[in-house]
Amino acid sequence: MASGADLSPQHFGWGVDGGVATITLSRPERKNPLTFDSYRELTDTFGALAAIDDVRAVVLTGAGANFSSGGDVHEIIGPLVAMREQGDTDGLLRFTRMTGDLVKAMRACPQPIVAAVDGVCAGAGAILAMASDLRLGTARSKVGFLFVRVGLSGADMGACAILPRIIGHGRASELLFTGRFMDGGEAERWGFYARLVEPGALLDEATGLARSIAEGPVFAHAVTKRSLHAEWNMDLDGAISAEAEAQARCMRTEDFARAYRAFVAKQPPVFEGN
Repeated sequence: MASGADLSPQHFGWGVDGGVATITLSRPERKNPLTFDSYRELTDTFGALAAIDDVRAVVLTGAGANFSSGGDVHEIIGPLVAMREQGDTDGLLRFTRMTGDLVKAMRACPQPIVAAVDGVCAGAGAILAMASDLRLGTARSKVGFLFVRVGLSGADMGACAILPRIIGHGRASELLFTGRFMDGGEAERWGFYARLVEPGALLDEATGLARSIAEGPVFAHAVTKRSLHAEWNMDLDGAISAEAEAQARCMRTEDFARAYRAFVAKQPPVFEGN
């Protein structure tokens, strides 16, 4: 197994402490937009996490007072318009598949991802927050799925599949058809955020949440994340059967026995991830 220290991304901040990796979208002067390079590197990083043994949870955040403004207008939108004018339909499809691969990598990585969302969280930035497992926000944050504003559909990077499952079909439909922003209070009421936090405490709160997850049973957390994803399209009987097999696998881990021994000794369990 590799170490988080072995990763050295060039297009965003990366650090590992206490079992928690922090990914920081780090172009604050432009509200942390994404580029072709950052899309690829984020995808590669989330893909590599399955083999990183000292990372047990991930925090995803933005530098400065914003999460992410989405795809960089000049470095992504401009070139895509040029592709369109040149009739490069294959190039357009390569790009949309590449962006979708990032969400696939986020959902496939076994570590739970906590998004810490402040300020602007728009377009592809909103997708990154959506694709995370948990989200903490601030009252001043603004989340918008803006694709319709640039003549595109709301069907981008899995939004039509994932967003309704978080906030409900009707609410997701409104956001995707109108492209409007929802403020922090609305996002919390609708269930997009687990809770609101003061801006100055946001990263500490998100890191604390991620650390509490990292201190839990790592194998079992990975099973929970995989099951939440896999059971979207199962009927109830199929889901119950799948969960029976998943739970039986967890019962074969040493962490399961550790928890019992700790209970008998009236001590808190110390999980080691095996």
